[in-house]
Amino acid sequence: MEIMQLIYRTVLMFAIVIVSMRLMGKRQMGELELNELVVAVMISELAAVPIVEKDVHLMHGIVPVLSLLACELLIAFFSMKSIRFRSLASGKPSIIIREGQIVQKEMRKNRFTVDELTEELRKQGITDLAKIHYAILETNGSLNTVLYAAHSPVTCNDLNLLPEDSGLPVIVINDGRVLKNNLSLLGLNEAWLEKELTAREVDSPKDIFILAVDESRHIYIARKG
Repeated sequence: MEIMQLIYRTVLMFAIVIVSMRLMGKRQMGELELNELVVAVMISELAAVPIVEKDVHLMHGIVPVLSLLACELLIAFFSMKSIRFRSLASGKPSIIIREGQIVQKEMRKNRFTVDELTEELRKQGITDLAKIHYAILETNGSLNTVLYAAHSPVTCNDLNLLPEDSGLPVIVINDGRVLKNNLSLLGLNEAWLEKELTAREVDSPKDIFILAVDESRHIYIARKG
């Protein structure tokens, strides 16, 4: 009975945390702002208390979690309405490199070391600081760079080329299962799919791990291994 109660409390708190994080928005699943990080950490800590402490009533975990969720939603609401409040809650981006020169004052202000800077730049394939026009340390801790025009990657527009825009690929077969809704979204049907599979000597959709089709009807196919 005690084990079943523990399972019940664990599943309930897990569900509440999942719902809370979903309500906070998809962006919270990626890079977190300071207030979002604090809320996420506190929610995880508060949710664990009723699970490991059987003498603690479930409401002593649920109410604080919901209160933190309400605080985060209010902060998000006022951040959207007020630039000043957003700056207060999340801070402002800092220019770490300006016209190829490291802004040491901003580095010290953000306690951002040279090793951290070079590591972040290597992740973006940049090793020469002189090529960087600006490097901005965002409020979520990520580093974004803007290269000088002479060092920026050449685009098709620069070369006056007009490549075909094939659009977004849509998965039609996922691990042997035909996704009929996606077929309809592309304006296709199962007869078309069967014809394409036959042309590739595929006996059944069950033999396909993934098949994707873009708006130009280009097909990517991977058979099951």
